[in-house]
Amino acid sequence: MEEIFQYFKEFGLGIFDILNAPFATLGSTEISINSLIYFIFSIFLLLFVAKKTRQFLVNRILSRTKLDTGISQSIGTIARYTIIILGLVIIFQSAGLDLSALGVIAGALGVGIGFGLQNITNNFISGLIILLERPIKVGDRVEVGDTNGDVVKIAARATTIITNDNISIIIPNSEFISNRVTNWSHNNRMVRFRFPVGVAYKEDPEKIRELLLAVASELKEF
Repeated sequence: MEEIFQYFKEFGLGIFDILNAPFATLGSTEISINSLIYFIFSIFLLLFVAKKTRQFLVNRILSRTKLDTGISQSIGTIARYTIIILGLVIIFQSAGLDLSALGVIAGALGVGIGFGLQNITNNFISGLIILLERPIKVGDRVEVGDTNGDVVKIAARATTIITNDNISIIIPNSEFISNRVTNWSHNNRMVRFRFPVGVAYKEDPEKIRELLLAVASELKEF
């Protein structure tokens, strides 16, 4: 029995040594399997907490105030980004990573951004500008190029618009900054829609008008 206990003890110590054995270095910091698992788990946990915090802030707290839906969504998104940034700093420090060595990585990323990631970076920064300056917000009726619909989501990279045909169109955030955008409900939520109706020339226009008003009056929500 003692031999079996000793065997499992040595086996456990062997696994512990393997998990803590450094296989790479970042500056003056040694990276092991254990620290890598901790880092990955912490990142996933941080993203989960940031997402749930945003949902709780928007759906449970800000929904009880008189704030506009677009403002609430913007506050929730900015709070999420803030939590992620602060959480990453805490994770780096708790993992014992040499932050000065990240300058090399940042330089490499800068080169990558210059060659192939400029569009992603442009859309991300444009998303931050949209959230801060709020030229558009969730719930607005906008027109960008040939696209016309309601803004339902403003994410880090793109904005989702729902058309009258209930089609979701994903538009990069940079288009809202660099192109001309028509915001129908920027100052007032009352929006008028135009629906051309074709009838025969022999029909009475006043009768057609009365029929259309009768159909519109039967709708509970318009």
